[in-house]
Amino acid sequence: MAIQKKKQQGNSFVSSIRQAAPYIQAHRGATFVIMFGGEAVEDGFERLVNDLALLNTLGIRLVLVHGARPQIERRLRQKNASIRYVNGLRLTDDQALAAVKDAVGSLRVDIEAKLSMGLVDSPLAGARIGIASGNFVIARPLGVRDGVDYCHTGEVRRIDADGIHQQLEAGRIVLLSPLGYSPTGEIFNLSAEEVATAAAAALHADKLILLVESNGLRDGRRRLIRQLSLVEAEQLLQSRRKLDSDWKRHLHNAIDSCRSGVRRTHLVERRTDGSLLLELFTRDGSGTLISAEIYEGLRSATIDDVGGILKLIAPLEQQGVLVKRSREMLEMEIDHFLVVERDGMIIACAALYPYEGRVAELACLAVHPDYHGQGRGNSLLEAAELRARTAGIRRLFVLTTRTAHWFQERGFRKADLSSLPVRKRQLYNYQRNAKVFVKVIDQ
Repeated sequence: MAIQKKKQQGNSFVSSIRQAAPYIQAHRGATFVIMFGGEAVEDGFERLVNDLALLNTLGIRLVLVHGARPQIERRLRQKNASIRYVNGLRLTDDQALAAVKDAVGSLRVDIEAKLSMGLVDSPLAGARIGIASGNFVIARPLGVRDGVDYCHTGEVRRIDADGIHQQLEAGRIVLLSPLGYSPTGEIFNLSAEEVATAAAAALHADKLILLVESNGLRDGRRRLIRQLSLVEAEQLLQSRRKLDSDWKRHLHNAIDSCRSGVRRTHLVERRTDGSLLLELFTRDGSGTLISAEIYEGLRSATIDDVGGILKLIAPLEQQGVLVKRSREMLEMEIDHFLVVERDGMIIACAALYPYEGRVAELACLAVHPDYHGQGRGNSLLEAAELRARTAGIRRLFVLTTRTAHWFQERGFRKADLSSLPVRKRQLYNYQRNAKVFVKVIDQ
């Protein structure tokens, strides 16, 4: 019994490593900005530190932004000072600023110490992580708004992106605090989420990850919302659905980061052990992904898209990469197509044709040359697989003459003509001599 249990654990471990491998490769060399609140430092922070150290070991360039709200409020209560918020922002008078500087300074040292641990029996053994912190955030005062003087509360004016990049290039983790400095030497109390959002935009980060204290974002049936396009996130904020102030703030910041060029923002519940790793290294993740560019324009095609698709695929048809399709054929088959639209232009497409036996063909996958290497093909494949999975399809097949390696790298395996549905086999063009590749779709 013990041997069987050990074998099952071993199989589970191997399966997990195999599933994570593509993500490990994809994330290597990427820049992630990760924000966590002061609550995280007081609740299981060692586990989070170990996960951050693992990301660093895997070659991910990390910019960490920490909050300090509970630590600041504890110091204010100790001094019997007032705690005032206006429109979700702390009103930072002289007494509050002293508490902010004390709490943030102490917290930053504690975080640096935790990241510097190297005990032999800890996950950080031998990591030798370098930490860089400093005056990377230039700020300005909020001033007086609607008659309220916010005193020493400020907003981000600029991020020293060059300085941060220098530290990242040297292999260090950059730690940013919710403080900003003005050219005149003033200190301002900032929102950690605003700092993280501004830093992600200035650095052109691959991901902004907000580790939130709120419970996961869920739909009307209490199911976790795993993915939103930028448009869907905006619609959710504008809908009549009741969202608490924290989630409104998180969504606003995610939308701002997407509009500023950050491709993907992840909203992950911090209190779940390992949630950060699950979000980054598993297919379904653990939080909510808000994607700006790639998913925003990905949708089902309509009859109005026929002209754009024809213009996109014409050069590939001339090169013999794709089978030639007439306008009439496209109009008849348009319901099978997915497209990516950018500023009114079709820049990528793919089609899914179902066959008997829970099998479907992935065909006419094309991306405009100006957008190669930016993930559009991957996004279309993911969307096609989702559509197939929803329809109960178990296997996808492709016929290709020049892109075999691309499909093999994404889980397709070479197959014989006999693996094709009978109807497709009868239509096979032996003169074109396309190779067959098949992928099993997980249900």
